[in-house]
Amino acid sequence: MIIAMTEITSSVSAAPGLVKNTGIDWRHWKDRIATVSISLGGLSVLGALLLIFFYLLYEIMPLFTSAELNVADNYPVPAQVSDAKPLLLAVEEQAEVAMRLDRKGRVVFFNAADGQVLVNQDLPLPAGRIITAFSIDTDANHVFALGLDDGTAIIARHNYKLSYPDNKRVITPSIDYPYGTQPLRLSDSALRTLALRSSDSGLLIVASTDANMVAKRLSREEDFLTEEITTTETVLTMPTIDIPAARIFLTPDQKWLFDISKNGEYRLIEMSKLTVVDSGRLFANTELSSAELLLGGNALMVGNTRGEVSQWFVLRREGEQPRLQKLRTFAEHNDAVRLIVPEHRRKGFLTIDSESRLGVYYATSQRQLVEEKIDSSAAIAMATSPRANLVILENADGQIKTWQLHNEHPEVSWSVLWNKIWYEGYPEPDYIWQSSAANNDFEPKFSFSPLAFGTLKAAFYAMLMAAPLAVCAAIYTANFMAPALRTKVKPLIELMAGLPTVIIGFFAGLWLAPFVEKHLPGIFGLFVILPVSILLFAYLWDLLPKQWRQIIPDGCHVLILLPVVVGVIALCFGSSAWVEKLFFGGDMRLWLTNDMGINFDQRNALVVGMAMGFAVVPNIFSIAEDAIFSVPKHLSFGSLALGATPWQTLVGVVLPTASPGIFSALMIGMGRAVGETMIVLMATGNTPIMDANIFEGMRTLASSIAVEIGETEVNSTHFRVLFLAAFVLFLFTFVINTVAEVIRQRLRVRYGSL
Repeated sequence: MIIAMTEITSSVSAAPGLVKNTGIDWRHWKDRIATVSISLGGLSVLGALLLIFFYLLYEIMPLFTSAELNVADNYPVPAQVSDAKPLLLAVEEQAEVAMRLDRKGRVVFFNAADGQVLVNQDLPLPAGRIITAFSIDTDANHVFALGLDDGTAIIARHNYKLSYPDNKRVITPSIDYPYGTQPLRLSDSALRTLALRSSDSGLLIVASTDANMVAKRLSREEDFLTEEITTTETVLTMPTIDIPAARIFLTPDQKWLFDISKNGEYRLIEMSKLTVVDSGRLFANTELSSAELLLGGNALMVGNTRGEVSQWFVLRREGEQPRLQKLRTFAEHNDAVRLIVPEHRRKGFLTIDSESRLGVYYATSQRQLVEEKIDSSAAIAMATSPRANLVILENADGQIKTWQLHNEHPEVSWSVLWNKIWYEGYPEPDYIWQSSAANNDFEPKFSFSPLAFGTLKAAFYAMLMAAPLAVCAAIYTANFMAPALRTKVKPLIELMAGLPTVIIGFFAGLWLAPFVEKHLPGIFGLFVILPVSILLFAYLWDLLPKQWRQIIPDGCHVLILLPVVVGVIALCFGSSAWVEKLFFGGDMRLWLTNDMGINFDQRNALVVGMAMGFAVVPNIFSIAEDAIFSVPKHLSFGSLALGATPWQTLVGVVLPTASPGIFSALMIGMGRAVGETMIVLMATGNTPIMDANIFEGMRTLASSIAVEIGETEVNSTHFRVLFLAAFVLFLFTFVINTVAEVIRQRLRVRYGSL
């Protein structure tokens, strides 16, 4: 045994460098492995962030691509109808079949690509009668009316039936007559202008003659047993109009009639009362050249001979008479606007002037998307397909030309996203987020301002609740609490960070919100009485004899505060009903609303602040407590040895040294509050409004994405706008974190030498 040990010792002694070098090499490799692993982890995080950044860019870039107009085909007008000017050009859904109605009542359906005639049909005009007026209801229902020189009107509709024989799509066009082929008598004299609106229950048609204005309502009733349809005619007595009508328009709800003269004068008629409620001029020193109703029929687009295009709508404000209000003006043409063609499914429209310059616009964003001279001959008719991807035009030379229009996302602009916009039917410009509705005539409203405001509002109230509690708790736990108690309290608080936010949101929405509403006096009393009670108790405790105070070990004084806290909470909520009855008439919510003029929503910023503050506290507490606890003890002991009190040591030494960590904790908590989804989704009411009122709800960027992304059409404007909202949130958090890191580094440099 002794000999063996001696040999081992001798061998080790003989080669001491070998053992030492082996240890150094192994430690070197471990350092290299750790360095490479940490570097790879950091690069992976940066790579993931870059991938997210570029993927968001990939999704949102189509929003900002320019519209394009490309020539498609050119062919002569079908020979059967080339001798009469068109009243109507139309294209069906698939942009394969086009329709042309001329002034002799002849209809031809032809292939939109090459002009090949598919169907010819003559409308049942009485012998010798001449078409003197024309109007179309909407491009969606295809109903139109022809006014004749004997005071009658013919109502017809063009249809397109889809079939798939042998798995090949076949479109069969036709004309039908929903109110019969017999002309409808409106007057004894020639009809000069027409306007109609049809629905499942009937039709309203208004016409003007040289002498007056006439109207008739057709009501349809179906017998449920025999399925026989009965039509009832009602003549409406129209008010006397003192201007010669050049164009008249009915709104879809059949409530308003616009009567416009050639020189720009207008009369606004309320059809429910059959009275003129507003009159005036659309423009001065020029003449009307074109006018059409925008999608939805509530906004009137007017073009004049000076080349100006303007948008008007009926403004209704409480306590004021309805009036026609100018909404916006678009870029002027150099010549008279000959045609205005609204899109079928969006608030866009096309214009063409007397020099055949085509303009493509979007009303809400007030953008001119395309301006291009497309023909050398004057345009006399133009139409666009329902999907707004094909433009078809007939010129004075008897040629039909088509263009492919690529215009996917005209709804988005900087002003739409961040500025106030005056939307149709609203009393004034406002910030509004309303991305969808139940009808197809909806005007999308994509303002990010209320969402960004709601995000900051939710984060502000959450930090207002969480930051003081978390930082003060971290200071006490790290600097004053007994070690044995700290080892139990700190893990317990950190364990709260693992609680799913959906549970907190569910709890806040279903229990906390009604509880806060029911105990408002108790809640506000708690915010005031609890801090005062703790300070008062501390003062009284300090007055006790020293031997009594020494019963509680140092660092465990927080335990004697628990009964005080519980007692104050019980007192505040127990007396809440009594206080509410005594000072607020039994209902503080009604008192706030009626007496103070403060709106109260059950799910509001107060509830969100309390719930989200509860979720943010563990993150801030854990990081701040580690930063304070990591301050070298020799700094604290040196300060105390020099005569400083524990409080002076905390304020002058510990907190400045730990300030970079505390600031990081607050910024991480802020980031958590800004990006929080489920709590604000379930506890705010999701109302996209800009109101700092603590009793009002809000809607955040994150909650909007969570609510709406699953219901949107892939690659639609709404879909990409939600990705843009995610990009804005990404940039917002990136900027906040970058600024926070710069400040943290400066704090670290400033106080790192302590």
